[in-house]
Amino acid sequence: MIYIISTIIVLGILVFVHEFGHFLAAKATGIRVETFSLGFPPKIVCKKWGETEYCLSWIPLGGYVKLSGMIDESMDESWTTAEPQPWEYRAKPGWVKVLVSSAGVLMNLFLAVIIFSVLTFQNGIAVPSEEPVIGEVMSGMPAESAGLQKGDRILSINGNPIDTWEEMTVQIQALAEEETRIELIRKNEIFQVTLTPVPQQSVVDGDIKTVGMIGISADYSIRQAGMFESVKYGFRNTGYWLNLTVKSLGMVITGKESLKNIGGPIMIAQLAGESAKTGAGALFGFIAIISVNLALINILPIPALDGGHIVVAVTESILRRELRLKTKIRIQQIGMAILFTLIALVLVNDIFRLFNGS
Repeated sequence: MIYIISTIIVLGILVFVHEFGHFLAAKATGIRVETFSLGFPPKIVCKKWGETEYCLSWIPLGGYVKLSGMIDESMDESWTTAEPQPWEYRAKPGWVKVLVSSAGVLMNLFLAVIIFSVLTFQNGIAVPSEEPVIGEVMSGMPAESAGLQKGDRILSINGNPIDTWEEMTVQIQALAEEETRIELIRKNEIFQVTLTPVPQQSVVDGDIKTVGMIGISADYSIRQAGMFESVKYGFRNTGYWLNLTVKSLGMVITGKESLKNIGGPIMIAQLAGESAKTGAGALFGFIAIISVNLALINILPIPALDGGHIVVAVTESILRRELRLKTKIRIQQIGMAILFTLIALVLVNDIFRLFNGS
């Protein structure tokens, strides 16, 4: 049950914030919002206030804001034979179209900054120790198998003296799949263990690289942060995850990363549930990370996504005329085909991952 509830919370917050961004930008620029929906049809319940119909729909994998005078996923063409009206999307200048189309992405990034800032203010900043002392041993990793324990101090690796945590990290990362001899001290007794670091992807100097890992983390202390420092860390963490997401996506596009590693709604449900078990802070941290991912995905120049609408708006501004209706519809159809293909791919990956128990 916790997996279902946490997934509803995660998707509900992310979808609402994203679509609310489009909604606010449209209202601020005088564009009529016909529908604001959480979830995709069929509709559960709808209520009309003013010129907008607010809906809750059955399929919780997204949501949408339907704007007057815009060719979108609904493929509604009923308005196309009439003259453009001042409240319609198509009647607005290019910069307004770009603003409205990008507002959801900006709101997702803003949400991430807010969450990371609040978590930093509440929990403080973890300051890792520079000493090569083990603070945590991860289950199922080589360090655990070799008998390393919390509090062990690393003295040398393959005979090379170790004075700092950074020195130890650099050496272990360079020894993927190589038998490694570690000397350590525990309660005034010196031990030697032999293990083999496993190759894993990790962020090294801002890049994603395959390095050796043994499954240990440094000891650390907590330093309280003030409001302004927390906000600074909110922006820094958002930038970190945005950079990591861009590089991960680049690795998939260039073939350096397998498409099989891409997750979808089932993976999100699993991770949301595990985060919720850890606590509210972990769950909201997960929401912030997914919000950054959602922002990047939506800004991609794929028809039917926000980035696709931005490309069309910029193209029309350059040409100083609207694209033909048939062209816009064809663009949307191509975009929907791409999206459905990607959705099918991630669902298949999720199902295989689920049955494989990973």
